[in-house]
Amino acid sequence: MAASYEYEDGGFQQQPDSAGYDPNFVPDSVKSFVVHLYRHIREKNVYEIHQMYESSFQTLSERMFKETPWPSVDAVAPYVDNDHVFCLLYREMWFRHLYARLSPTLKQRIDSWDNYCSLFQVVLHGVVNMQLPNQWLWDMVDEFVYQFQAFCQYRAKMKNKTAEEIALLKQYDQAWNVYGVLNFLQALVEKSTIIQILEREKEGLEEFTATDGYDYSGGSNVLKVLGYFSMIGLLRVHCLLGDYHTGLKCLRPIDITQQGVYTSVIGSHITTIYHYGFANLMLRRYVDAIQEFNKILLYIYKTKQYHQKSPQYEQILKKNEQMYALLAISLSLCPQVKLVEETVNSQLREKYGEKMARMQRYDDEAFALYDELFSYACPKFITPSAPSFEEPLVNYNQDAYRLQLKLFLYEVKQQQLLAGVRTFLKVYSTISLGKLANYMEVDEPTLRTILMTYKHKTHAVDSDGKITSNADVDFYIDEDMIRVVESKPAKKYGDYFLRQIVKLEGIMTDIDRIKLE
Repeated sequence: MAASYEYEDGGFQQQPDSAGYDPNFVPDSVKSFVVHLYRHIREKNVYEIHQMYESSFQTLSERMFKETPWPSVDAVAPYVDNDHVFCLLYREMWFRHLYARLSPTLKQRIDSWDNYCSLFQVVLHGVVNMQLPNQWLWDMVDEFVYQFQAFCQYRAKMKNKTAEEIALLKQYDQAWNVYGVLNFLQALVEKSTIIQILEREKEGLEEFTATDGYDYSGGSNVLKVLGYFSMIGLLRVHCLLGDYHTGLKCLRPIDITQQGVYTSVIGSHITTIYHYGFANLMLRRYVDAIQEFNKILLYIYKTKQYHQKSPQYEQILKKNEQMYALLAISLSLCPQVKLVEETVNSQLREKYGEKMARMQRYDDEAFALYDELFSYACPKFITPSAPSFEEPLVNYNQDAYRLQLKLFLYEVKQQQLLAGVRTFLKVYSTISLGKLANYMEVDEPTLRTILMTYKHKTHAVDSDGKITSNADVDFYIDEDMIRVVESKPAKKYGDYFLRQIVKLEGIMTDIDRIKLE
């Protein structure tokens, strides 16, 4: 569809010629939508707000604004008493819809940043007496980080920028600044006192998780829940920057081994575990990565049918596939299959069984497969710094990704010799250093170096600073003898019964479907 751009309402608005989009025209259905949404927000009716946000907004977008933006905020403001906070919330949804359906201009990206600044300033420094659904509050944080990522990617493609775009980038050099993004997220965490709230909850002095973050005593959940989700936002931003230690540190107040507010929204649950697992993979904490990927993939397998009508369904499926790829990488580097539940393992073998067998051979084809899976499943890394406008304009949007890929493949290459050591350790319970050196065609001093490297590479420092082992086969050297210690997996009877229950539910669903037909 051909489109032109006109300056309207403080920003460039897309004008689809064939549709004749008028930002000031408000259809009756939109009037009704904003009036009712405004009333429900004033009344703190979370159930109705959630219904309108999740269902009505999506329905209207699909029916009336599939290829155009919603009416401008100035056009709808008179129907909501020109309420400042509601207008900020409406514009947040307006920009989110624009990003999802159309291609935002540079000015629109900057305007969206300004709107987030205004919205978060109100939450941080104003009196916000609202209850909003967790889904909406999560989407705010999620979209805020996404638009930051999208802006960094956009800005890094300098080659075809027009003189007007470069002038705007120079003029608004603080828009989507990495320090600004991190400061807002950190400020929401600190102002909400969410870390202290979660600590008091462990002592039984507070109820946050039990109420899913909602305040049933007439207060507001907005600051507290935004602060909570901002910890996940910080994890994501630091992963995009390649700072995995700091990202995991930001997430530490949330106990991801337990149900929490982050599990109340499927998008939040998946984003948390995806970035947590990826960060642990890059820090060589393979066991932690495998365990969490296994849990979330099993959860998605059991529940994805309930999310088929959700706007997030496609994203759920995409992240599901990416996490299977990351699990394949983790298990290829750390063959701890006993940590993976049979249902997940079956799906994994179906998707990546052949590739995983080839990846463990550590030849050129194996490196190509590691490259392929990493490139498919990794986050879209960013370079947060602004370009030098004086130098020749080139695209550098892939630089951060190439650096992370290089570091990852360097780690894979270091594992190459270790694969041979592990193969022999699996076969022998005891073997002399001389015999193993002979088998590996190296001298004894070199073998000792390889064995020390194996020890180093199969151990990692966890978030508490403790050294933990990733090895399924361990050993110690007794004079000139290597003595192997192989861990035996405990039988998990519970998994067997859970699998049978899932199978029974599937059969009952099929029977019900036959009855309906």
